[in-house]
Amino acid sequence: MSNTRRQALLGSLFALGATAIWSGNFIVARGLSEIVPPVSIAFWRWVVAVIVFLPFALKPLVAERHILLKNIRYLSLTALLGVTVFNTLIYIAGHTTTALNLSLIAITFPIFIVILSRILYGELITTKKILGIVLVTCGVVLLITKGDLSVLTNITFTVGDFWMLSASSIFAVYSILIKHKPQELSIWSFQLSTFSLGLLFLFPFFVWESATTPPVTYSITTILAILYIGIFASLTAFVLWNKAIITIGPAKAGLIYYTLPLFSGFLAYLFLKESIGIIHLISALMIVSGILTANHQAKKKEPCYSQKAP
Repeated sequence: MSNTRRQALLGSLFALGATAIWSGNFIVARGLSEIVPPVSIAFWRWVVAVIVFLPFALKPLVAERHILLKNIRYLSLTALLGVTVFNTLIYIAGHTTTALNLSLIAITFPIFIVILSRILYGELITTKKILGIVLVTCGVVLLITKGDLSVLTNITFTVGDFWMLSASSIFAVYSILIKHKPQELSIWSFQLSTFSLGLLFLFPFFVWESATTPPVTYSITTILAILYIGIFASLTAFVLWNKAIITIGPAKAGLIYYTLPLFSGFLAYLFLKESIGIIHLISALMIVSGILTANHQAKKKEPCYSQKAP
């Protein structure tokens, strides 16, 4: 296997791993939204991520402190979008819209990435890429609606849908920014610095929410759920996702994100005893075929991504 193909395979596996973890995050987050206010969920999630990551990343963080200070504006913007704002908006949206709407709007994220990659890097939006996006979108919609497309005519939109759409577009911008990570900055110090900065930006909103909402009683189940999203959905998934973007680029990683409902359905089958039927199999075939179609291109010069901070 050539080095290029090996890198492509590794990048795809990184993106798949992040997506699989995030599929569980949506299930846990929806359960927490009934117990813990949205900003508090986000705040404790990143507190856990920083604490767990600290022993592994503190040494490279200190060693690379001069590089971090040199790129502080880039790191602050990346932290604000990817850590402070993105996940918090999802939790806010979950309070005022349905799971169906959240799922349908979430699939706009890879489309935003393709458009931004075209605008910023000149990536061609080929016929195969368009066909692939159409295939995966249809597959996801079929899966989410369970084959009853008539439910789409009964959808009503709320302010939560606006927050979810904003979250999708923000995560697309964050994914583009990751491609600009300075080469001399290790993934360890990069992640810890953005997690810490994002948590710092989130702190005033956490204080405000705590002062204006009833106190929360944290049960063992709630604490375990927060530990899950803090360790796996925040720390592990973000490291995998960022490595995927650096390896294969944001557009290809974004298309792999479409497998998220497949993982969610599999988890629902394992833990909630939900059945898997012909609709799930057809949807899976469409999604996988769409991803392969969109990523199958003739050999040509890859777009040049700058590795310098903007």
